[in-house]
Amino acid sequence: MTTTLITGANKGLGYETARRLVAVGHRVYIGSRDPGRGRRAAEGLGARFVPLDVTDDASVDAAARAVEADGGLDVLVNNAGVEGRLSGGGVRGAEEETADTVGAVLETNVLGVVRVMHAFLPLLRRSPAPVVVNLSSGLASMARMTTPGTPFHAYPGIAYPLSKNAVNMLTVQYAKALPQMRINAVDPGYVRTDLNANTGTASVEEGAEVVVRLAQAGPDGPTGGYFDIDGALPW
Repeated sequence: MTTTLITGANKGLGYETARRLVAVGHRVYIGSRDPGRGRRAAEGLGARFVPLDVTDDASVDAAARAVEADGGLDVLVNNAGVEGRLSGGGVRGAEEETADTVGAVLETNVLGVVRVMHAFLPLLRRSPAPVVVNLSSGLASMARMTTPGTPFHAYPGIAYPLSKNAVNMLTVQYAKALPQMRINAVDPGYVRTDLNANTGTASVEEGAEVVVRLAQAGPDGPTGGYFDIDGALPW
């Protein structure tokens, strides 16, 4: 049986991805920094809960030990993320961003991926078909962000696009370093979740499609790529 860990999976896109993978036979770990929500989500899906805060080294290391003791890991979905919106739901413009506001987003979206990868790579190396899916965004694409007249070009924030662009670079570098693994970045689209104050236009069901597809990549599948539901995206 394929064993999968999804970070930030107690709600939204992570939860729907977990539901879909449980349905196709994966043994799924719900990683969540909120124990109550994480346990409830896992119980509702027939999954397993593991406490996991991607911003905390001790939490990540403890999660890796727990998953290792329970048999190991085949698929890692780095889903946990934040956008860093204002309390009223708006996006900070360039002049409003500070090192602290940007740093808070990078801590979760970028360093969180590095922490989780570092802790779980020894487990993935033991899998006969290891897979990593990194949640990126269309806002990570330099080609899209520099095309006038598009929604991407109009996005005013700095922190979130910067963090997801960094996730794309992490994806490429990990894929080159670990050719035996299938490691890809995915753009689920503008999905309605708490991350964007539910302003998105796509459902979590639609957004999870590409995540689930790449989570099931076989040994001959792509690696080091950046995809949405329609195929490869421009960097």
